[in-house]
Amino acid sequence: MESLGVPCQEIQIKIEYAILRRKKRYANLVDAEPIALMSILSSFHAGYFRISLSLCSQALLWKIMVHLHNHLPSMAFHLMWYIALAIQVSLCFLYAFKCIFYFDLVKEEFSHYIGVNYLYAPFISCLLLLQSAPLMEPHSVLYKTLFWVFVLPVLTLDTDANTKLYGQWFTTEKRFLSIMANPASQVSVIANLVAARGAVEMGWKECALCLFSLGMVHYLVIFVTLYQRLPGGNNFPTTLRPVSFLFFGAPATGSLAWNSICGTFDTVAKMLFFLSLFIFVSLVCRPTLLKKSIKRFNVAWWAYSFPITFLALDSVHYAQEVKDHVASALMLI
Repeated sequence: MESLGVPCQEIQIKIEYAILRRKKRYANLVDAEPIALMSILSSFHAGYFRISLSLCSQALLWKIMVHLHNHLPSMAFHLMWYIALAIQVSLCFLYAFKCIFYFDLVKEEFSHYIGVNYLYAPFISCLLLLQSAPLMEPHSVLYKTLFWVFVLPVLTLDTDANTKLYGQWFTTEKRFLSIMANPASQVSVIANLVAARGAVEMGWKECALCLFSLGMVHYLVIFVTLYQRLPGGNNFPTTLRPVSFLFFGAPATGSLAWNSICGTFDTVAKMLFFLSLFIFVSLVCRPTLLKKSIKRFNVAWWAYSFPITFLALDSVHYAQEVKDHVASALMLI
């Protein structure tokens, strides 16, 4: 009887220990949920707005395609627009919570030479949503109000970031453009060009020309600086190499903005379109450049779709202007 009692006692102790561990794990689930939420907020950054940026540009593409080709279903455009709106609102809420609970991380992001450029992305997405809105007229008071709500932060970032950078480069030489400039710097260029297109829709042509000039001059400086590949400029992470597609995304956006300013796809718009097409072909012919960056999934992959979407928009307008078989084939490709 004694030999049978000892094993029973051991089994009983083990069962009680497992139950205690299970109860302890279940009791910690309530405390683990806010911890998981905080870890998500701490790792969330403005680079995630690449997702909404790509979807919003797709919504604009569908709106223009439905307007030019009546046989295309408008339901696809409405579906894409509402999906882009939902993603944009969700990302804005997450970043707003990060500003509340992790404001120090937001300040560090603002001071980072790459991260500061993606602070333009939420406002670009909002401008694209506004320009592709299905039930809003460009000359309405609501449209103009929302336009300034989204453009003023872009101008503020331009003044605070770019003006300081160029001012120090011209005078004190504390910050060299070859060190601070990177492919992500072209996001600020795209912000000005998208804002220029929005200003044209409201009839503000002079404002659009001003924004277009600022954007293209900034793009020229960045392009020449990065093209020289000066010492100190090779500090761009490998995982962010998909951002190099912005090299043709900026002139593609400029071509679309100039087309809106002039009302026709004229010579300047064609030159910018051909430039973006040339850079696109140059990047596609170098797959080894992006080989290391696609080994693991990264949010930087969303940097592919936005420039390609604007290149597609330019090809649509080019095909409408030229009206030959080569242009139509280029649009389909």
